[in-house]
Amino acid sequence: MTFRLATRPDRTAVSAMLARAFANDPAMAWLYPSPAVRARKLPALFGLLFDSDAAHGLRLMGGGCEAATLWRAPGHAQTPLGEFLRSAPRLLGAFGLALPRALALAGAIDAHMPREPFWYLHIAGCDPAHQGKGLGRGAVRAGLDRIEASGVPAYLETATEANLGFYQALGFRVTHDWRVSQNGPRFWSMRRDPA
Repeated sequence: MTFRLATRPDRTAVSAMLARAFANDPAMAWLYPSPAVRARKLPALFGLLFDSDAAHGLRLMGGGCEAATLWRAPGHAQTPLGEFLRSAPRLLGAFGLALPRALALAGAIDAHMPREPFWYLHIAGCDPAHQGKGLGRGAVRAGLDRIEASGVPAYLETATEANLGFYQALGFRVTHDWRVSQNGPRFWSMRRDPA
């Protein structure tokens, strides 16, 4: 499958696919404990993330949007305060009552990011109907191929322990694991050094 840059007209398809891909993700289940609320809220959340990664990132998708990745460039992993404030009404719509948990999650993620420059694999997802075909791996690999020449490491975190082997096969290694809060989801931070 060929992977290309995802553009504004792809926003709805990418957001809907990522919502399906993350429907059972432990972090998303912690944010939105009700499966019905999660299904309703995730497309809006991924739409916001798609928009946020536009200016200083790399958005890739494959085929008819069977898999996609959202990357943030070095120095842009965290959302600037001004952008956060401009997005506040849409954030409230996307999170609703989950906003306190979302802020706790964002703070924990920010606190565990590396201090040196890195490419941030912000989101990687494959439509559940197409999993097991190598498309998710292809989507991540397409991003790694594009950033390799920068000489900067790649970083991600995952709340799904089953993903560790997937990312390790792509050259990532676990650097540490942590929890959002006492009752929050467990995360693994992973880093991949340039070849």
